[in-house]
Amino acid sequence: MGTKYTIQELIVARAAKELQDREFVAIGQGIAMAAGVLARRTHAPNAVILTEAGLLGIDPFKVPLHIADPTCTRGFTYSCDMIDIFTTVLNQGYVDATFLGVGQIDRYGNMNSSYLGDPDAFTIRMTGAGGAPEFVGYAGRAILTMSGGAFVEKLDYFTSPGYLTGGNARYEAGMPAGSGPSVLITTRGVFKFDAVTKEMFLAELHPGVPLEAVREEVPWDLKVADILKTTPAPTGEELAILRSFAPDVVMGRKLQLEVVMKQVINLLTQKAG
Repeated sequence: MGTKYTIQELIVARAAKELQDREFVAIGQGIAMAAGVLARRTHAPNAVILTEAGLLGIDPFKVPLHIADPTCTRGFTYSCDMIDIFTTVLNQGYVDATFLGVGQIDRYGNMNSSYLGDPDAFTIRMTGAGGAPEFVGYAGRAILTMSGGAFVEKLDYFTSPGYLTGGNARYEAGMPAGSGPSVLITTRGVFKFDAVTKEMFLAELHPGVPLEAVREEVPWDLKVADILKTTPAPTGEELAILRSFAPDVVMGRKLQLEVVMKQVINLLTQKAG
């Protein structure tokens, strides 16, 4: 029997695999930062992490408290104003990828991270846009995660552009050719986007998740890859890195307690020896 892991650890580990070595990646908080750090510590050691607040080339040893937190890192290549990140770095095409979390998403990858409910009387306010519209608009590609959101036919609020109405609509609207969401990783599986229509399709199922469970959550006739893969479970190395760097992000309270207890027992055993 393999090591137990949480769904957050599976999402982060799978998202990290999307980042390639020597890429510039714009990262926010939580799951996104954990995925970027995991990628750098496993298969992409030369990837360059930047934040929208102006820190470029950070090597965090703990999760940042906010987007401009310099105390989380051993150092960074340079810092600049937020406006420079967008005008000089991002909008000039230097950012290869971005990690973003979403609250609602439609079949063409358009996202809502602002409000839920009736447009005239929103009942729930989410984290808001931040730099997400710019990052998904101008980064080479967007790696999306959704751990508590929903698929919808129509967004309650349009925060960030995916492929708009599909096809070439995104590029006809003026966004860089080839840019856009490349993958969405949820608690059920991994979704990608058709190269021509830009409609989302299911590419991978997480271990033990039945196809019908995914179909029940998607309000349109979901297309499925001809060869439906199973998402690989996190490795022991990946779990060790995540549980050390971001336990509050990736581990449930019960699993956190189990890990802490094992560490205490090992420490007492070493002292007794």
